[in-house]
Order: sequence, then C-alpha cells, then structure tokens
Amino acid sequence: MTKQNTIKIGISHGDINGIGYEVILKALSDSRILEMCTPIIYGSPKVAAYHRKALNIEDQILNHIKSPNEAVSQKAYIISCVDEDTKVEFGKSTKIAGRSSYMSLDAAASDLEKGLIDALVTAPINKDNIQNDSFNFPGHTEFLAGKFKTGDYIMLMVGETMKIGVVTTHLPISQVSQNLSKEIILNKIRIISRSLKQDFSITKPRIAVFGLNPHAGDNGLLGSEEKEIIIPAIDQARKEGIIALGPYPADGFFGSDDYMKFDAVLAMYHDQGLIPFKMDSFGRGVNYTAGLPYIRTSPAHGTAYNIAGEGKASPESFLQALYLAIDVYKNRKIYKEITKNSLRKYDVNPNQEDESIDIAYIDEQTV
Repeated sequence: MTKQNTIKIGISHGDINGIGYEVILKALSDSRILEMCTPIIYGSPKVAAYHRKALNIEDQILNHIKSPNEAVSQKAYIISCVDEDTKVEFGKSTKIAGRSSYMSLDAAASDLEKGLIDALVTAPINKDNIQNDSFNFPGHTEFLAGKFKTGDYIMLMVGETMKIGVVTTHLPISQVSQNLSKEIILNKIRIISRSLKQDFSITKPRIAVFGLNPHAGDNGLLGSEEKEIIIPAIDQARKEGIIALGPYPADGFFGSDDYMKFDAVLAMYHDQGLIPFKMDSFGRGVNYTAGLPYIRTSPAHGTAYNIAGEGKASPESFLQALYLAIDVYKNRKIYKEITKNSLRKYDVNPNQEDESIDIAYIDEQTV
C-alpha cells in the first residue's frame, strides 16, 4: 500500500533561463528521493518538458496536479502556476523569466503558509529581473520574511564543516557599519542559538562572533565598532545563557582550525562570511533561512547562465538543500515534542500563559 505521510517538499523553479530546472530534474532522477519525500515543483509542465528535451533527460515522469492535496508518496509532481506562453532563452536575463520566477515563488510560499506543503526549496533567481510591484526585495530571504511577517530571521549558510550566518546581507559595503547595532547583533545571536537547538538538534550550541574591522579592531586602534557594539552584544548574550564568544578576526579564525570548535559563526557582512564558506563548501553548501516560522532552503549557487542548457550543472547543492529541508522538518517535530513534554513535567498548561515559568530555562535543561 502506498504511504500517504511522507514529507511534502515544495520546489520553486527559479529563473527558467538558468540551471534551476536542470538541477531539479537531475536531483529528482534519483529514485531514492521519492523514498524520503514527495517533491512538488511549482512551475510549468511545458517549460519542464523543454528543459528535459534540451538536457536529454528521459523516462522522468512529473505528474500534473492542481493542489498539493492531490499528491501521494512515491511520485514527483508539478503544479502549473506560470503563463503557458512562457519562453525559455538559455543564458539570458528576460522579463518573462523574472515574472515566471516570481509567480512560482509566490505560489509555493503561499501553499507553505497554508500548511499544504511541509517545506520549501527555492531554485536560484536573478535578483534583478524578478523585481516588480510585488517583489521589491534584495532576494528570497527578505521576500519570505516579509510574506511571513517576521523580522527575526537570518541567512544561515550550512555546509558539512561549518554554519555561517551574517548580520547584514545584500548591502553595499559602505552601508554595513551604519546598519550594525548592539540590538541587531544580539538578535541575530539569539536567532542562531534558537535555530541550532530547534532545527539542528544541538543541545548547547557554541557560537563564534566576528569583529567588523581588521584584527577585530585592535582594541580600538582600527575601529570602535567592536568595543561599542559587538562586545556589548556578546556580553548580553552570555548573560542570557547563550554560549557566544568573540569578537574574532575573520582571517585568523579561518586560518587556523578554530571554526571546527564552534557550531556556528556570526559574520558582520556578506563577503566576510560567504567567501570562506564557499571556499569550503562550494557545490555542496545550502542557504537556510533561520528564524522563519516555515522551513526554506536553497542551493548555495546562482542561476549560472554561462552553462545553462548545457547539461554541466551539478545537482549536489540542490540535493543537499532537499536533505536539509527534510532534516529540519524532522528535528522541529522532535523539538516540539520535547518542549511539550517539558511543559508537562513542570505541570504547565502549554495553552496558558504563565510569566512565572522560565521557558528558556526549561529548553536549556531538557533539549
């Protein structure tokens, strides 16, 4: 008998002129994926067929459905949510491709919010051509945070040997310092700590925090942000029971094996964290949006227009994004059950607010 309880993973198809469909189709060609989850692509059967033909991918069936409710396990599905006349032009940035990216993402995110799918894996978009009246964001992360109405989130890059979050994401380097504050950094530390417990089943996570300036400011000689902003944020986090250490100079931190001693790293800006991450995990890394009420992962690469349609793209990063989405879904269920049992242990009604109970303490002691 066919099982009906596998995890439903929604997949937004990204930019149709890039390698999105290629990595999706290659990943789903592994029959073991259907043992782990039920994949549902939000896109176009016509566009998928075009890519399949161009890539000589045969004998792969995508079952057409109108709603995730129709999906059963052991099969892969596609929901049509873009215009039928959508044209594929490999390697080109077009308005049609941008519109198609947005329609797929919005439809998948809406079903995620409704609980019709369990997690979302997003294929790469072009951050320029996707811009429209409904998408005025630097990328997936900010769009989803806005759609789900949460300000407490962080882009967390996940690899085999490291997890790196960044305080500021897609900002010009000249604007980084003015977008840092004790409160913002402290909030990111809290989000990472909570995510490591809830999403990665790490009981007492250790977090390394970077400085902003060379040599972490050299005691104020090379900048004051460490003394005035970063160290106070770390001190407050430690008062709250979070194991946060630093600030560390990024170059020395990665030049040694210090990163192996921590469960996650908090960098101050995009390239400070992502350059070492991609040197270590390029081709297998995953972009995870920690702090969202719903699960979203993405391969840690772009549209790769330069090889689109040539069959050269590796599906490895996309596969890792699928695996992580499944793992986080399972870990959250376990964490929720543990927390519920903890509340029962302390004779607390989980539906009743009681300011005298320190939930943070309960989590720390039992998770």
